Amino acid sequence: MSENIVILMIGVSTFLGALGLIALIWAVKTGQFDDHSKFIDAVRHDNEEDLQDAAMMEEKKKQHRQKKKLDKQNYMPPD
Repeated sequence: MSENIVILMIGVSTFLGALGLIALIWAVKTGQFDDHSKFIDAVRHDNEEDLQDAAMMEEKKKQHRQKKKLDKQNYMPPD
């Protein structure tokens, strides 16, 4: 490849990267990624059954961790 083509490719890629960075900064500053109603919608659509399922899953995870901890304490290597 010619030296001029490599320089051109580096220049174009640097320009496009800078353009993408400027677009990202603009989007963050103007609030494009903000979702103010996220938590309100989540609470609105929760029901008692979903909350009970979540509590049951947490309890199962807790029991699994306790069982795993006991298995580690009672571990004996094979002969």
